[in-house]
Amino acid sequence: MAPQVGSPRPALRYPRSFLGLLVIGLLLVALPLAAALLYSAWSTQHLAEQSRSAVYNAAQAARASRTLVNRIASLERLSLQMAVVPDADLLDDFVQLHDGFQQITAELGRLPLDARQLAALDRTVARERLLHELMTGSVGTRPDVAQVRSRVVELAESAHEVLAISARVADQEVERLRASAEHVQTQLLSLVMVAIAVALIAALALTRAVAGPMAQLDAAIRQLGGPDFSQPVRVGGPQDLRDLGKRLDWLRQRLAELEAQKNRFLRHLSHELKTPLASLREGAELLNDQVAGPLAPPQRAVVGIMRDNSIKLQQLIEDLLDYQRALHAASSLDVSTVRLDALVREVADAHRLSALSKAQRIELDLAPVVVDADVEKLRSIVDNLLGNAVKFTPACGTITVRAEERDGGAAIEVIDSGPGVPEVERDSVFESFFRGRAKAGGRVEGSGLGLAIAREYVEAHGGRIALQSQGPGGHFCVTIPRRPQAAVLGEPQ
Repeated sequence: MAPQVGSPRPALRYPRSFLGLLVIGLLLVALPLAAALLYSAWSTQHLAEQSRSAVYNAAQAARASRTLVNRIASLERLSLQMAVVPDADLLDDFVQLHDGFQQITAELGRLPLDARQLAALDRTVARERLLHELMTGSVGTRPDVAQVRSRVVELAESAHEVLAISARVADQEVERLRASAEHVQTQLLSLVMVAIAVALIAALALTRAVAGPMAQLDAAIRQLGGPDFSQPVRVGGPQDLRDLGKRLDWLRQRLAELEAQKNRFLRHLSHELKTPLASLREGAELLNDQVAGPLAPPQRAVVGIMRDNSIKLQQLIEDLLDYQRALHAASSLDVSTVRLDALVREVADAHRLSALSKAQRIELDLAPVVVDADVEKLRSIVDNLLGNAVKFTPACGTITVRAEERDGGAAIEVIDSGPGVPEVERDSVFESFFRGRAKAGGRVEGSGLGLAIAREYVEAHGGRIALQSQGPGGHFCVTIPRRPQAAVLGEPQ
């Protein structure tokens, strides 16, 4: 049993509307990218805060170091003065400088210092404490000058270490910022790659979710454009697309009903016309054979006219039915690989007997050409063009048939030495039932459907049929692509 057109995929659960499916898909695609963008904004803000903190710490370290060096210089100067001239006022100034020194060292201690910097700061604090104890240990007495100078020299050496602290703090902050920036950059690159991968996966999933119902709709429309309406239309996906599939299935049923009504009408028309026509032809044949008695010459002429016209009427009815079948068959193609030169030669051989009866010559100029086409429709095109040429070419005339590659496709030309098509009839020659005006040699009989059928089949292949203006006789040119376009294989045009 053939699979149903557009059978749904039950594994996928769709939202109720196609718009909802698109919105969900777009959110899934945009979510990882938005997350990456938000994280990059947060990381940039965090890095900016770190930068501000680093600048603040470096500035604090530089200010505190300079202040501490100034305090050490003042302590050195007061200590040497007190060693020479003990004075209570100098001692009060020394105590105030000591208190300021303690505050500044406490500020430096709160900065992000490493172990080496903390050790240098601790040594400076310890040496200042020893100097303080020496200067305040014996109130009212003069301290030992040599001991004071020794403590002052040690504290001065610490001043250089304190100055180095600010430079090292700035270097540390710069290094910390650099490491943080590299870390953030690595994280952002990783996050962007992951976000892009997730967005691509979501986009592929959305494409699959959308492409499934779209492919089912495409298959359903292709089916409605073809001659077979037996398979039901089923479309999955969101509810609105499933509803659309139901409407397409309703349309399929209506088309199937109309097709059945048309075929039934044609069958009835054929039967209703052929039955009395058969009786009319039989009666004409009996009269012509003089079964009912001998006929006078005028009576035989009337019977001959009746007989000939009944045959023409039957042929017209059959041509009409053939044309309806041709229009129906033109809606679909059964494509296969065709050797065009071999097909033209085969059709020409079938017409040689008719051409010989009129002493006509059929000349073939065929290049090897291979196309993908419906072989029966292509055969009908060549057959109608050759039959038309044989009809309109006078006795002892010439019919030339050419086949060649042209513009990536194939071209067939049928040229005859007949009277050609008058200018006023060129626009109507491919219309149904058009047979043209009487020629000098008498009216050429026919239904006027051959070129119309040929045009339908050529256009079904995505090609073009045209009547060329050069030359005295008829010159028809058919061009078809090497392979029919997608639009003519059942898609709406």
